[in-house]
Amino acid sequence: MCGIAGIFNFNKQPVAHSQIKAMTDIIAHRGPDGEGQYVDGFVGLGHRRLAIIDLSPAGHQPMQTRDGRFTITYNGEVYNFKEVRVQLESLGYQFHSNTDTEVVLNAFAEWQHECVKKFNGMFAFAIWDKKEKQLFLARDRYGIKPLYYCLTDQHLIFSSEIKAIMASNLYQSTLDKEGLVEYLTFQNFFTDKTLFQDVKMLMPGNYAYAKANGKIEKTQYWNFNFCGSLKISEREAIEETDRLFKQAVQRQLVSDVHINAYLSGGIDSGAISMIAGQFVPHMKTFTIGFDLSSASGLELSFDERAKAEHISYLAKTEHYEMVLKAGDMERCMDKYVWHLEEPRVGQSYPNYYAAKLASKFGKVVLSGAGGDEFFGGYPWRYFYTDSSISFDHFIDQYYLKWQRLIPNSLLKDLLAPIWDEVQHVWTRDVFADVFKNIKKDTLTPDECINYSLYLEAKTFLHGLLVVEDKLSMAHGLETRVPFLDNDLVDFSMKVPVSMKIANSISNADENDLFSKKQAYKEGKTILRKTLSKYLDKQVTENKKQGFSSPDASWFRGESIEFVRKEFSNIPKIFDFSVAKKIFDEHTSGLKNNRLAVWSLLYMIQFFKRMVRS
Repeated sequence: MCGIAGIFNFNKQPVAHSQIKAMTDIIAHRGPDGEGQYVDGFVGLGHRRLAIIDLSPAGHQPMQTRDGRFTITYNGEVYNFKEVRVQLESLGYQFHSNTDTEVVLNAFAEWQHECVKKFNGMFAFAIWDKKEKQLFLARDRYGIKPLYYCLTDQHLIFSSEIKAIMASNLYQSTLDKEGLVEYLTFQNFFTDKTLFQDVKMLMPGNYAYAKANGKIEKTQYWNFNFCGSLKISEREAIEETDRLFKQAVQRQLVSDVHINAYLSGGIDSGAISMIAGQFVPHMKTFTIGFDLSSASGLELSFDERAKAEHISYLAKTEHYEMVLKAGDMERCMDKYVWHLEEPRVGQSYPNYYAAKLASKFGKVVLSGAGGDEFFGGYPWRYFYTDSSISFDHFIDQYYLKWQRLIPNSLLKDLLAPIWDEVQHVWTRDVFADVFKNIKKDTLTPDECINYSLYLEAKTFLHGLLVVEDKLSMAHGLETRVPFLDNDLVDFSMKVPVSMKIANSISNADENDLFSKKQAYKEGKTILRKTLSKYLDKQVTENKKQGFSSPDASWFRGESIEFVRKEFSNIPKIFDFSVAKKIFDEHTSGLKNNRLAVWSLLYMIQFFKRMVRS
């Protein structure tokens, strides 16, 4: 796990070593174990190393093939690299290290872009082809590892983090106002946009070739396919889920350093800890709890420490906890915004503290992310229907569920100072475009659920993964996600909807905590039954609790003065009276605007720290 960066000058101007050094220096937190720079005329590659596999100097990057034609800067872990290495050795390739980096490099030398289809893991990498004068960029299936790029007439600049692109001195950060509309609608990005003008993400499951003539050719090599096509009994489905889940956890234990795990009170991280603990002696687990002395209502259940302690007892782990209070949000905001850069999918500063805690005890931690997205963990958020409907009707209705922050009716008023510049952005079309590769004229009830799962995986899960990467790597910590093993994912997408979701509950929104709480228990049916082999009923029959602080209460109570002060300095692109109304409605108890308050609070810090308005 590392940080990568690079420059490709189409104008043939030489890249300065100091430019690449500046880019790698600013992301040193991603790789405190070493650094490297490579310059070949108008191309430069940079690397920061977090040594996980083969800790010797043989793993130094950027790394070249023996003939010097290909040079790689690589971030990630390919868990099946030993199997791929055997294939390459049978073709005559020799290796001087035990790293997966060298396997990825030689796999590209042999199979070019087809190599990415052989990898089971997480990765973002760039390979310079000295002979053909072209740069290859690739990202894993799910987007576990980020890869940003800025393309101009004269340059391609790329990195694991946007701040490194800024450090190249070839880009000056300004706000992408169209991206802002997208974020304020979905609390996420459904396209390749960011909040930074001209900075985009290479999308998950994509690779790209950048040519010396300044053209870049992107190709999607993999996509989700939630088809529910398996003709299988429940018993067979449980047995196969169990086999693939155990295999996934064991695969992701490959490491030359100690591995630990996050542990909430839920079944996903709990089962991972149970299985991993059988192979990792003295495994440590970590939980973030919350001080609930000023919380109220359903937020009184947000502290999962007791549940996590119970699972730790079952798994026999060495367990550590940290309790967050309202003031901890204020204390970390500056560093948190600097590392996260662009906000996605809700308040996530507790993840920042979780990574900080885990990093004190090792370099690698296992996470339960992905179980909800592939096995139906958010039933209240899916689109239900009793009969077949048209695709357009599905979009019109489902889109309303995903206006998580500011509804269209209010967005125009909030962005009144810049509305003339962004009124052409139709977020309904942005939403519909997520389905452009799988669009059908008519959808059955089960297809509506599978389309919902598709959207969750393409957008919400991707946002979670970007957040997890940024906040863990802020502390030099690698997060692994066993539920995103290729074999397990491929199987889960074929499992019928009826085996994932028990009932149809569709009347909750993101701020309706009671309805969400009721609906959570209806999801992940087959996974709950599978993991009951490892966890008792106290865990498997418990309602899911999302990882969230009691921010609705804190914004009305202990943090109210901090938030009020911040809102008084809201950037001029927002209409102050509208922003104040959102805040006042929440603090008075008239509405639960916790998501909107949080996102506007983040944007205030974002403008202070990251961009010019």
